[in-house]
Amino acid sequence: MKASDIRRGHVIMLEGQPCRVMDFQHRTPGNLRAFVQLRLRNLTSGNTFDTRLSATEFVEDARIDTRELQVLYRDANGVHVMDSGTYDQYTLDEETVGDQGQWMEPGLTFQAEWLGGRAIGIQLPAVAELEVVETAPIMKTATKTASTKPAKLSNGVTIQVPEFINEGERVRVNPRDGVYLERAK
Repeated sequence: MKASDIRRGHVIMLEGQPCRVMDFQHRTPGNLRAFVQLRLRNLTSGNTFDTRLSATEFVEDARIDTRELQVLYRDANGVHVMDSGTYDQYTLDEETVGDQGQWMEPGLTFQAEWLGGRAIGIQLPAVAELEVVETAPIMKTATKTASTKPAKLSNGVTIQVPEFINEGERVRVNPRDGVYLERAK
């Protein structure tokens, strides 16, 4: 693929190493040739670096497989998951899971990107349904447009919910952003 076609999130091979594009800028300065300024993260070492490529230069697109995985359990070694298609079991380390690990509870199904037999990234579903286990008591004057209050969910994550949400209720949240969406029906 041409360097000018690179976008954020792409995984490319640079000097034999798989790198994810964190940020890019296509620049065309006055009398000079166009170039692409890239911020990349090496998926093998985890290092982040900047590089510049000519806009007409070709780069190798990394071959990435996407698998649907289901969380089995979590322990000190990492998150243990099962491939929904082949029933193979894998352990994802904390580096791969990252900040999204707090949402990975048993039974959750998500998409994982694989490169060379190793998971390099995960994509959580857009909606998760969880129970509120701890929050302040409900206010009699609470309305839908009122302020928010902190609530601890069944997976241990604390998010902001409207004042009318009570303990024991099930709510729908966006685990990608960690925000309340609505009451579960």
